[in-house]
Amino acid sequence: MIAIPRSPLLSWTNVVPLLAVALLALTWGLEPGAVLVSAVAVVLAVAVTVIEVALIVTLMVSGGPEAASLARDTVFAAVMITTNGMAVAPR
Repeated sequence: MIAIPRSPLLSWTNVVPLLAVALLALTWGLEPGAVLVSAVAVVLAVAVTVIEVALIVTLMVSGGPEAASLARDTVFAAVMITTNGMAVAPR
């Protein structure tokens, strides 16, 4: 099997955040339907997750052995922020 070299710039981790910005710019100021709003929300959520994971991995790689618990602590903090947001949100 022949391996086809791919450009690292065409990786999904680079394309999704750029796609999210493009979708946001195209829909800015419009009153889109529920399907388009859902699509933009999903793409933006994936883009934010990709960026956050990249930052965490970068910190873990450069932090040495003491940064081993960074991913666990970050997930715990995200869960606590989300839980508190749901508990305090007006009904």
